[in-house]
Amino acid sequence: MKKFGFILVGIVFLFTSCTQKDTFDKSKAQDHLIMSVLWYQRSTEMRALYYQCFNWAKLRVEMDLLKNPTKTRKAVIVDIDETMLNNSPFETNCINTGKSYSSESWKNWTFMENAEALPGAVEFSKFAETKGVEVFYISNRKVDEFDVTLKNLQKEGFAFADSSHLILKTTTSDKTVRRDIVKKDHEIILLIGDSMGDFDNIFENRKNDYGFSTVDANKKMFGDKYIVLPNPMYGAWEKAVLDFKKGLSDEEKYNLRKKKLIAY
Repeated sequence: MKKFGFILVGIVFLFTSCTQKDTFDKSKAQDHLIMSVLWYQRSTEMRALYYQCFNWAKLRVEMDLLKNPTKTRKAVIVDIDETMLNNSPFETNCINTGKSYSSESWKNWTFMENAEALPGAVEFSKFAETKGVEVFYISNRKVDEFDVTLKNLQKEGFAFADSSHLILKTTTSDKTVRRDIVKKDHEIILLIGDSMGDFDNIFENRKNDYGFSTVDANKKMFGDKYIVLPNPMYGAWEKAVLDFKKGLSDEEKYNLRKKKLIAY
């Protein structure tokens, strides 16, 4: 009988161990963000990259004005989130709560109007202003965030932080129509953003090879007409990693992310 009891205890222990090993800890569902958010908030490399990109943006503006001194009104189009404003505290909250992005949690953050300007961003907007180049802020924030977004930009001291230079999302995330609005009266000399859709919607097709071939085919545009800022925390790039599937559980997302890593 004792022998049977030991065997039974052993089976229960083994079953419990396997169950615990296979159980997904939902409280840590957003822990995949830890390293990227830490890099974004604590690395000097992140700050250096932003200064580098905005310094180059200034040079590109100056070069265009020297080569094309037309009377046409000139403009630069910039994204807002992780381009001009830093929303990494929102990502920290996702980590701490274990809850992913939602429209409600995002608005709780944006309505605080507390996003800080990113390194070099305000200076670039003011530089463009001194050169007579207008800055348009085209973002996929929703229109009901217009007032709080404008106040946040003004609070941080951005040039052209007014209602005529802020264009938010209405019905589609595709920014083509909104860029065309600017094109009607301006020559767009530069686009700055952290996501490929900030430049041209052709980059949003990532189904075949994560969109690598499209980037390769347009490589001359980067550093010339397009300036890309670093954002390892989130973005449209993750849709391809998750096989463009909607409604995935946190555990399914975790497994797909791990599966897509390139190993030796």
